[in-house]
Amino acid sequence: MVNSFAHSVYYAPRGKDRLLSLGNNISQFYLSSNDQLIGLIGDAGAGKSLLIKGMFPGLILTNDDEGINMRPLPIFSDYQDGKPNSHTYHIDMRFETAFKQPWQLAEAIEYAIKNDRRVIVEHYNLLEDHLNISPEMLIGIGEEVIVTRPGVFGPYSKEIADIVFKSIKYRRMAHTAEDLTAMAIEKRGYPRPPLHSDVKSGFVLLFEDKPDFSIKEIEQEVKEHIKKNEKVSYVDDKHIKIGDFKYLCTGPRIHLHRTGELEGYRLLPEFKIDTKQNLFLLTGFVGTEHSQFKLSTF
Repeated sequence: MVNSFAHSVYYAPRGKDRLLSLGNNISQFYLSSNDQLIGLIGDAGAGKSLLIKGMFPGLILTNDDEGINMRPLPIFSDYQDGKPNSHTYHIDMRFETAFKQPWQLAEAIEYAIKNDRRVIVEHYNLLEDHLNISPEMLIGIGEEVIVTRPGVFGPYSKEIADIVFKSIKYRRMAHTAEDLTAMAIEKRGYPRPPLHSDVKSGFVLLFEDKPDFSIKEIEQEVKEHIKKNEKVSYVDDKHIKIGDFKYLCTGPRIHLHRTGELEGYRLLPEFKIDTKQNLFLLTGFVGTEHSQFKLSTF
């Protein structure tokens, strides 16, 4: 099964819990106990660190979006000492290249792998040209999460990087639009929509009972926010600010900088009904075009 596997694609979910859960699923379905080099590719704030924490519970990251966790870099210190002390190492290439040359980090990684250690590399695309070994798994995070097990003929990190760095804007637009929509719903006396789902270049809010608010009015209010071009800023790991309003958010790092950057916002004019779960779905879309997913493996 591993030999015939090409790649899998998931919606990139928002929120800490859903990203951790996806990371756990990826490790169960695709990770082998013998895998030694795992690379992740994606823009800052895309959710790489949370996926890693879901895949490898208990692993202490050398640094993440919350700050620096470990200095000096353990993998490089152990390489210099000639004593690989950890079973699993983590390295963020974008951060570490401020202190070391990529070829130096590549030497430390190859040394660890030759000593039967596992290495998880964020921003793997900055490392690939300096390594003489191939990864067992590459994961790209943009609008989608792309899981691959590269072979001799690819896919290569540049292909994945080209996809995820171009598509991340749709995810930022969708998350910003989702929060603006939820804000407009709450202003009408409804509780914050507790359930979320995913759709290509958009979002889905789920309700147990059919709301009686006007979808057209919600859409118009959000478009007014877009027209005002309000600033969207990170506050902490549970809140953002839209203009001067502080708002609860489970994915505060995946947003546009300003509401005016949101393109093609629209809501479906009617609720969709999920008959299996007995839920009412409010669906929104963003963007004037769709991201293109294409990977070659030969």
